[in-house]
Order: sequence, then structure tokens, then C-alpha cells
Amino acid sequence: MSYHVEIQTLAAQPIAVVRRTALIAELSRVVPDACGEVWNFIRREGIAAGRHVAVYHDDAINCDIGVEVNGPFTGDGTVSHSTLPAGDVATTAHWGPYHLLGGAHEAIHQWCNARGLTMIRPCWEVYGHWNDDPAQVRTDVFYLLAKQ
Repeated sequence: MSYHVEIQTLAAQPIAVVRRTALIAELSRVVPDACGEVWNFIRREGIAAGRHVAVYHDDAINCDIGVEVNGPFTGDGTVSHSTLPAGDVATTAHWGPYHLLGGAHEAIHQWCNARGLTMIRPCWEVYGHWNDDPAQVRTDVFYLLAKQ
């Protein structure tokens, strides 16, 4: 798959999340389970929400998994308020099944390395709406960039 990587400047985005630690091989189970937990909270509390997100804080896969929200809220001890960071990011869109997302991450790494850009944590994925046709499933991948 070919990826178009670009730099965007993003504003901070509030998110509702649960915190998890998982191995890469476990993410295909952990991410949907955690998103479901957050959606149950969102529905119960009547909070307006958007797309699913997974935020990776380090290579050990300490992550925040949840959904975009419109603003701050009071958590319940499991679900908490967090924020996607503002700043310059390297980003690309992945179209296709989730198990091939590694290609999007690799494309960003190669693109940044070729331009001397330093990626810092966190990095995150924003998942589009599900489609039974895997080719129609969009996931946006973001890496926060160090200030030059």
C-alpha cells in the first residue's frame, strides 16, 4: 500500500479513555473491548462523542483507548478525561484492515527519518466508522513531532 504522509498542525482534542497496557499482539482484542467500555459510559452519561481513538504513550504499549468528546466531563474511576495533544504531527491515512496498520506507522517513520524530523510520544490512531468491506475502513495515524 502507498501512503501519503504530511505535516498538520492540530488543536487539542478532548477524549474519554480507559488506560490499558497490552502487547502488540493483544491490541486487536484490547482496543475493541476498551472502546466498548468507554461507549457504555458515554451512552449512560449522555456525552456527545465522535470517533474511536487509541493513544500510545511508549513502546511498551501503555495506551489510552476511547473516543473523541466535545469537552471535559467527570469520569467514573475507570473512564477518565484526557486530551490528544496540540501541535505539529506527521500523519497518514490507512485504508484497509487493522492488522495492516503497521504499514502506516512504518511509512511515517521512514518519511520523518528522511526529513530529519523527530517523532515524540504520544502517537495515536483515530478510527473511522466500521464498514463490512475492509477496503473502506479508514484509520488516521498521527505522530507528534518535536519542535524544530
